This record gives sequence, structure tokens and C-alpha cells, in this order.
Amino acid sequence: MPIQPATATISGADPQRVEGALRQLAPKWTTGIVHTIAKYGPEMRVRDLAPYFPSVGAPFMSKRLATMHEAGLLRRDAEFDRTAPYRLSQRALTLGPVYRSLVQWSSEHIDRSPQGRSERIEGALSRLQPRHTTTVVQLLAEHGSLRFTHLAEAADVYEALLVPRLARLQEDGLVTRTGTRHGDPYTLTEAGQALGPVYASVQRWEERHTAVPTAPVPTAVRTLPAPARGSDGIRTAAALRRSAVPAALFSHSSQPQPRTPAAPSAASPARRR
Repeated sequence: MPIQPATATISGADPQRVEGALRQLAPKWTTGIVHTIAKYGPEMRVRDLAPYFPSVGAPFMSKRLATMHEAGLLRRDAEFDRTAPYRLSQRALTLGPVYRSLVQWSSEHIDRSPQGRSERIEGALSRLQPRHTTTVVQLLAEHGSLRFTHLAEAADVYEALLVPRLARLQEDGLVTRTGTRHGDPYTLTEAGQALGPVYASVQRWEERHTAVPTAPVPTAVRTLPAPARGSDGIRTAAALRRSAVPAALFSHSSQPQPRTPAAPSAASPARRR
């Protein structure tokens, strides 16, 4: 299937923001806990959740709830009372669009077999949350296909780290090779091309609950020249990605201060007219 032009939602996603949000939602049982409290809450303790998760021991459930509390997904009124119940935070209560986009993407492009909603969402999250996944998907969406060395330079990732990441992406059905030879370029599968709505919903959710939004990576820095122009342009783009950001982007430039004339000393002789 030919690669379609990159959609604005994929290219416009902030990889750091998207992957950070996905990693908060990806741990096992997180989705199920959110759904259970939403359905049977509004407040639940560890012992209240235990019947819905018979394979999860109380110590592990307690740790998972504490982790979700630190991530801002759960709240409790008595912070120092270990028996105080948990309830969903506003951050968790607004996860509906994210969950719906994950379910739709998974059911249409990953696995059409019947699954529980929580299991399907967690399966999709496990595919999307590993580090550098969003960057690789963006680069392939923008350029159609890239060879391994060009992809490593563009993503600014060590080749030794990128090898297992690409293997995982192929296993998860997001990336494939354009041929059977070792040096053939990588390209997105149909599932990888369809990730735009998922990235958009995750980024909107994260930005909604972030007090100070992070400035997105400038498109001009991340965009590479067409592969046909050779590898020099790719190396230049990678160097720009590694270059330091001017301090003026983060703070106001210093303003010159007016010089204060020194007060004349009492012992100084009078100035001649």
C-alpha cells in the first residue's frame, strides 16, 4: 500500500509531551482502575477494588494506586491517612476522548477480535508509549521512507538503541521495510499512518491539564530535506536538532542599566569653573 502524505496531526505532535502522557497511562491495571472507580465509585479503597481484580494482590494494588496518585490521576482527601479512599481527579475524568481514540485505532488497525475495553486500551498504550516511538512515526510520516542510518541521524538516537526500537515497532505492526534486503528503507504501515487522531487526542488532553505548556519543537528544525538530495542534508538537520537553543527563547535579554554618578567626596577640591 503506498504511503499517503503525512497528516498535520502526526507532524504537529510534540513527541516529548505525547510520550510522557502515554507513559503515565500505560502501566498495567491503570485503565481498569480508572474504569472501575468511574463505574462503582466515586470513592474506593484498596479493599473495595480487590474483588474486581482478583489476580492482583493488595500490596501491588496499593502501589499502583499510589503511582496513579503521584501522576495526578487519583485524589484523596486525607493525604496522610493510609485508609482514605481514592477518587478520580479531573485529569482522569477527562480521559474519555483519549480512550475512545485508542479503542477505535486498535479495533480498526491492530486487532479486530473481540476484547474488553480496558484490555484493548492497555494493548494500544503498550505499543505507543516506548521512548522514540512518536519521533520515528513522525519522521516516516513526513518523508515516506528512510534508511536506517538516515533515520538514526534524523531522530538523534544511537544506532544501538534504535535497532531494538525498530524491531519492536515492526512486531507491533507500526513500521515495516520496503523490501526484503537488509538495507531497504523503513516505512509506516497502515496502522502507523492512522495514528494522527490518537496523537491529537493525547496532546489535547495533556495540554488541558498543564499549567505552563511546553513550546513545541520548531517544524523547521525537525523537517528534513527529501532523501533524494543525499545524506548531507540529513546530517545538517540532525546537527541542528542537537544544537543549543538560544537563551533568548527562555528569558528576557538583559537591559543596560543607567550609570549612577559617584557622589563627590567631601575632601575633593571644588571643580574649577
